Amino acid sequence: MREIIEIFKEITKIPRCSFHAEKMKEFIVKEAEKAGCEVKTDKSGNVSAKKGSPKICLQSHYDMVCIGDAPNIEVIEKEGVLKAKNGSLGADNGIGVAMALYFLRKFDNIEALFTSDEEVGLIGAVNLELKIESENLLNLDSEEEGYIFIGCAGGVDIYGEKRLERESLPRNESVNLYRVEVEGLPGGHSGVDIDKDIKNAVKELFLYLKDLRNVKIFDVKGGEALNSIPKSAYALVSFEGEFKERENIKVSKVSENRREYIKDSDVLIKAVCSFAQGVRSYDKEFKIPKTSINLGEIFIEGDKLKLSFFARSMNNEDLKNIKEETICFLKAFSFETRSEHEFPAWKPRINDFSLKVKEAFERYFDKVEFKAIHAGLECGIIQDKFQGLKTVSVGPNIRFPHSEKEECEIESVYKVSEALDYLIKEMQ
Repeated sequence: MREIIEIFKEITKIPRCSFHAEKMKEFIVKEAEKAGCEVKTDKSGNVSAKKGSPKICLQSHYDMVCIGDAPNIEVIEKEGVLKAKNGSLGADNGIGVAMALYFLRKFDNIEALFTSDEEVGLIGAVNLELKIESENLLNLDSEEEGYIFIGCAGGVDIYGEKRLERESLPRNESVNLYRVEVEGLPGGHSGVDIDKDIKNAVKELFLYLKDLRNVKIFDVKGGEALNSIPKSAYALVSFEGEFKERENIKVSKVSENRREYIKDSDVLIKAVCSFAQGVRSYDKEFKIPKTSINLGEIFIEGDKLKLSFFARSMNNEDLKNIKEETICFLKAFSFETRSEHEFPAWKPRINDFSLKVKEAFERYFDKVEFKAIHAGLECGIIQDKFQGLKTVSVGPNIRFPHSEKEECEIESVYKVSEALDYLIKEMQ
């Protein structure tokens, strides 16, 4: 199974940030054709590859969340773990792509579906035009070995923007400008990490500004992606009095000559501070968050201030409610709003295929359980498009996805791959 790791390392050399993964699509097409597959693509960048008369379709997405130096990835293999130097690794879901390519080479009756732009709203799956011949779909985008995932949260992107009104300082008024920066936070996945008490850098920035006197905001930027817990944020401000030291907050005087600041800076501070970040309700049956929301980004673009959020829920009605609540919240502070890329929750079900997957995994893992996950998987969307399709999601141990701490356990990749090898042989 070492070949899978080598395929993954080759994948890391190819740029594949969301919306910029054309070269990765070309690589997949080329590799699938070399493996003897019939290959098709659609206008959304999805790729299907088929050999023989398949009973199982392996599915993975080929884009990644690029944090830090990514997509310039330098892979570090140390103490049985793969990491990237100064950036996200992209094991989510590059390992799944590597597994699928490996098994396309090995088996004669097999199918694979590679989807685009999953990390930015499951766009490829939502707009899928390709057909799936198999009756069973095995998603390879989960991140805990020994668990058979049979359900996931639905999600929706929410955006707020407002035209900035600026005021100029009086000509005879001098001002000291300071850069207030949040640094040293880990960031994380807004689904699987949302209940881990990880601080949100945007929230931390504004909670700090709240305690300063007469704050005027000249510039502000925070977050890396709407579906990642922000690890960094900064604001260029003036204020009265002294500032206090606080963990993860750096304040430094700057020499920039700026005269225009955001009118009603205090209202913006109140808006961000009053937003309820994180878990809103808990699913006791599966012991995971039920409904949550992440404030992912804040930035100025032209003459507009923009905010982006990602909401999730294991229940479609609750997803609708948190979307509407957030829109109402934003409108109360005079933001224009829109929502995009909404996808449904995948309701947990046990069927003959999930039982067959569980049986295969029990040969290689001491403990195997069915589980649901508070993150977006493409299974529910794809299942809705193909009536009767049975779906399951599995994967190796991947920790801290969507962050510079992301790492993948090599031995776990081997064990999961061995279980998949057994399963696919049984279904030939």
